[in-house]
Amino acid sequence: MKSYAEQAIAEFVGAFALIFIGAGSVVILSQTLGGGTAVLGIALAHGLVLAIMVTNLGHISGAHFNPAVTVGAWVAGKIETARALAYIVAQFAGAIAGAGLLRLALPERIWKPSSLGATLVAHNADITNAKAVLIEAILTFFLVFTVFATAIDDRGAFKSIGGFAIGLVLSFDILVGGVLTGASMNPARTLGPALISGKWTDFWIYVAGPLTGAIIASVLYWLSFLRTREVSAPRSEVPIGGGPEEDLPE
Repeated sequence: MKSYAEQAIAEFVGAFALIFIGAGSVVILSQTLGGGTAVLGIALAHGLVLAIMVTNLGHISGAHFNPAVTVGAWVAGKIETARALAYIVAQFAGAIAGAGLLRLALPERIWKPSSLGATLVAHNADITNAKAVLIEAILTFFLVFTVFATAIDDRGAFKSIGGFAIGLVLSFDILVGGVLTGASMNPARTLGPALISGKWTDFWIYVAGPLTGAIIASVLYWLSFLRTREVSAPRSEVPIGGGPEEDLPE
């Protein structure tokens, strides 16, 4: 069994990688590529880094890297409160560190035009705050539903395909929502660049939308597929945190 410290470190590293590579791809590709090509590259970068880090660290912490995923797992009873809080603190810390080192590594003239890859609502395309919350909620619903289906459900395909299904859903979400809201789906993904660049526009949207989508996805999956199911045996490796059927250490 893994300790809180080990799991917090894993969550920190995963969130750090997601922001450094994901936000970094926004900074670089928004200047070197145009329009749809840039969005495709940004979606690919986010999907690949998440897939690799979930595969690397899933056996340590479950590889949430996202407070919305952690809240979804907590709502479904798959992670206890103290562990969830430790994960969320580590995720935010990793996101801030990732954004901070990205800013340190790049000249201001490169990172400033995109506000260090901050996720922003396309108000100039008539995306209102209400529409933005809805978009973020729907995109996060797909992400968290996929996490439940592949990793939390012991019948899922996590051991067969690692984190690639989870990475791919992040990519297809960004292909649709990237130009509309930045397709954050992750309060930590938004917090890191917002804090370090000072661009706090509409930050609340990236908390309300992802948390709403995550809670709906977790409740729907649990009620539909897990509520009456008995787990046949505890797994030695627990993607996404664990639950009542597992003897988790304090």
